[in-house]
Amino acid sequence: MSNAEFVTFSGVFAGYGGGDVLKDVAFSVPQGGITTIVGPNGSGKSTLLKTVSGLVRPRLGQIMFKGQNLVGKSAREILNLGVVQVPQNHSLFREMTVEENVALGAFLVKDKKVVASRLANLKEMFPIVAQRANDKAGSLSGGQQRLVEFARCLMLEPDLVVLDEPSMGLDPKTLKIMFQTVKMMNEAGRTVLLVEQNARQALKMSDYGVVLENGHVRLSGSGNDVLNHPEIGALYLGGGAQTKKEGQA
Repeated sequence: MSNAEFVTFSGVFAGYGGGDVLKDVAFSVPQGGITTIVGPNGSGKSTLLKTVSGLVRPRLGQIMFKGQNLVGKSAREILNLGVVQVPQNHSLFREMTVEENVALGAFLVKDKKVVASRLANLKEMFPIVAQRANDKAGSLSGGQQRLVEFARCLMLEPDLVVLDEPSMGLDPKTLKIMFQTVKMMNEAGRTVLLVEQNARQALKMSDYGVVLENGHVRLSGSGNDVLNHPEIGALYLGGGAQTKKEGQA
């Protein structure tokens, strides 16, 4: 796995008109790994992801991706560069079939043979897409919809997959499947950047972790370093050393 700096934030300030939510954010996302962003509500985690995908334009700073500055580019241009985001809220078209929803992920691809080939590959990778191909997406459970959203985002064969709270609203069994699927996408060659409310579980599988607090980077380092930092554990991860021992039991 390469440790090359794949995405680099430098002095990023961004917000929504009434002031900056992100304040001088600077860190790098290593290529080929999983990077998890954690922190309390209101710390700027989702805003940070939106700056990567072009949904929020930073007021100052740079976001370099494969040598190009994403700041100022449209969401479509960023998609073309290989960045795909799965939003926090479910985004499938409920009246369309599962297969139609997944195929829509390749709307920038003009070659129908390429689209068909990628769809066939994703049916193998995500059995739910093959099993429920002709069912309306609205008939799926929340967890099933999330897996279909993952499949759809891979239709463009992105270099960077951005996930905003992928476990939101999932039951424990589906939660486990979701985390396994994130690891599978990463092992298939996708760099993953995610914000996750299940911070402890996400950091355990992550190569790199970032803690945001009031729009600033409070701490960054390996997933284990962030997970085992005593102060961070007590503040954001549901307890310190005692919780860690219970989780290892």
